[in-house]
Amino acid sequence: MHTPITVTVPEAVRVSGISRTGVYEALKRGDLTARKAGRRTLISFSDLEAYLSRLPTYQAGA
Repeated sequence: MHTPITVTVPEAVRVSGISRTGVYEALKRGDLTARKAGRRTLISFSDLEAYLSRLPTYQAGA
């Protein structure tokens, strides 16, 4: 399977496990960037990966 260049919001939700609201909130905060192609909102797959890598790690008992 090849890695896509961009993903739509529903695809970003599916591959990342983040909720739709969470994706849109990250876009609003500027943590994720998106491009518009007509009516479609496209998120660079590499930007999505970078965003996920910046999230805090799980700390048991914290």
